[in-house]
Amino acid sequence: MHILVLQHARVEHPGSFRNLLAEDGHTWDSVELDEGEQLPLLDDYDALWVLGGPMDVWEEDIHPWLKPEKAFIREAVESRGMPFLGLCLGHQLLAEALGGKCGKAKQSEVGVMPVQLTEAGMDSEFLDGLPQSFDCLQWHGAEVVTMPPGAKCLASSPACSIQAMSWFTRAFSVQFHVEVEPETVDNWAAIPEYAEALVNQFGDDGVELLRNACDESMDKFQDMTERVYINWLHTARGQSCFMGSGQR
Repeated sequence: MHILVLQHARVEHPGSFRNLLAEDGHTWDSVELDEGEQLPLLDDYDALWVLGGPMDVWEEDIHPWLKPEKAFIREAVESRGMPFLGLCLGHQLLAEALGGKCGKAKQSEVGVMPVQLTEAGMDSEFLDGLPQSFDCLQWHGAEVVTMPPGAKCLASSPACSIQAMSWFTRAFSVQFHVEVEPETVDNWAAIPEYAEALVNQFGDDGVELLRNACDESMDKFQDMTERVYINWLHTARGQSCFMGSGQR
């Protein structure tokens, strides 16, 4: 597969997915939207991944590229049926692109925190093999409030009811992070908005506390990354548009 990856911060890349993609011979191109890079033609790609970022989905006046990005996601998923994976901001952008709604979270989630699969999640191929309850990295102050028509909620937490989502059988997204690497916390803490969230949650020692928490769970995080990656590939191969060499 040749995957298009939309990024919103240079250090918020596919993370631990990169080695898995390389091992399997899949390739990917990244577009750094926050740096003014332009959206390419979808014809050259087999799938679309949309990653996280410190901006909010409704900040189109501050980040004018958000509006065309939503239209781009809608074309890829709804019109073309391309396999899709969204992480954090990408989860929220998928919801809004397809007619859902996002908003400020009543309670921000920052830290290694538990998520529970819903009944739909336990039946979903995308989350197959994950325990009913598991810990994951959370780092968000916004959330999906209303899912788009056709979507199912696959996971939830006490503070965030829509932690994972599917849209029919072609698009999947998670609010939490499954791409965590040993360097993730230090890299993301360099982003001012993320650093502020850490201080608000943990105080001045936030970076060290979150790094230690992630280190303790890193083996489980890596297992989860591989499981979600394999599951997503299975769903992608089931899409009619997946031909192994794209639509080129």
